[in-house]
Amino acid sequence: MCNKISRRRFLGQAGCAAMGGTTLLSSIINLGAINTLAARPHIIGSSDYKAIVCILLSGGADTHNFLVPTEATEYTDYQASRTNLALETSELLELDYSDNGRTFAVNQAMAPVKTLFDDGDLSFVANIGTLVEPIASVSEFESGLKKLPLGLYSHSDQQMHWQTSVPQSRSAVGYAGRLADMFHDMNTIPEISMNISLAGKNRFQAGQQYNEYAIDRNTTEQNIGFDGFPTWWSNSGYTNLAKNNAIDSLADQQYINVFEKTIGSLTKQTGESNQIFKIALEKLNPITTEFSDTNLSRDLKKAAEVISIQQHLGANRQIFFINYGGWDHHNDLKSRQGTMLPVLADAMAEFNAAMTEIGMKENVVTFTASDFARTLTTNGNGSDHAWGGNNMIMGGPVNGGQILGNYPSLALDGALNLSGRGRILPTTSVDEFYAELALWYGASPNDLDYILPNLCNFYSTSGCPSPLPTSYAPIGLFS
Repeated sequence: MCNKISRRRFLGQAGCAAMGGTTLLSSIINLGAINTLAARPHIIGSSDYKAIVCILLSGGADTHNFLVPTEATEYTDYQASRTNLALETSELLELDYSDNGRTFAVNQAMAPVKTLFDDGDLSFVANIGTLVEPIASVSEFESGLKKLPLGLYSHSDQQMHWQTSVPQSRSAVGYAGRLADMFHDMNTIPEISMNISLAGKNRFQAGQQYNEYAIDRNTTEQNIGFDGFPTWWSNSGYTNLAKNNAIDSLADQQYINVFEKTIGSLTKQTGESNQIFKIALEKLNPITTEFSDTNLSRDLKKAAEVISIQQHLGANRQIFFINYGGWDHHNDLKSRQGTMLPVLADAMAEFNAAMTEIGMKENVVTFTASDFARTLTTNGNGSDHAWGGNNMIMGGPVNGGQILGNYPSLALDGALNLSGRGRILPTTSVDEFYAELALWYGASPNDLDYILPNLCNFYSTSGCPSPLPTSYAPIGLFS
């Protein structure tokens, strides 16, 4: 007969057991994962190194002021919709780009991004957002017949969906976690995860079998510093959900022995991992590229250092997760972006230069993501939560100097405008973006059904059922 304990009692006991530890809690959550993926075989010891770097712009960045149309009619629509949020032509930097007369510029605060774009090292992906299935028009959206992401304009939900690409549910497993489940055996030192986080615990890197190895920007061979839960996530968001999942899985007395064994095992594993990481950092050759003294630049510098010692970590595949928060600009949008955008643009340019310095530019792809874009219309001095927006992708393998996807009309009566506020229906799904990224990373078409469970809704892979609702036209992320 099982002796059950109450949820409240378990909370009290767990609090004494340091539940906030990064590796501990992620492993507790995985005790509830009964079905795990049998990893596909890959070539162990392969020298084909590849890394993905995700920069989450948490808070919902108003990317309509990142990338602005400058063809006369489109710019007039932009000004009319944005009113006091619109950038004047004197505040724009024209990109070296033209597509059938369509031209674009970036915010003047993003000068290094213009250089990266014009040099072919960076592209924009226009009007991308979380989607469960294609929605072709406003009328389809309003019909109620299409599945929509849960919590469509909610920060916590949309951050989660960008990280899991399963927006019809609040999934505990992330995109990078599923990649790690599949590719972990390409790395030769299993004690160090291929997923490296500089933002503590996150959904993006949570897998069925493998989770992130969390470091911080101050990590050195003398100071192996680790983060727990990210400070930018509210207690009402992922932290509580993760804790509740752990409690739900372990609240019965019958699991206490498993819990205690897990703690002992993880303590040993963490000590081994830290020692391996310490030894690898001792072999680090200083990177001479100068990085700015901002947290984002320091995070990216640390990622660059870890990439530079990948051979000492036995890593042929790595994924990095970085957060740059504070983009919830309901007020003072233009001035606050004027402060934050140079931090982002400088950090990305510095990281690109560092990859060139260490000879890894052709092996690393960096992209930005954000909860959602924001309304075209002003709320007085800022903008509010919306949907489709523009993100960046950078790196040697990238098809650079392009506006990929379908940049929409920004007129308030535009075909994709869901309301008088200017909420834009996305035309490119996160699934489509992540599919091309996964194929570059080394996944086969057969792998995509596991990595992206909704992908069959957007285009055919060999394992998809037939008939399919739509055919796929490549976004064109890679040359």
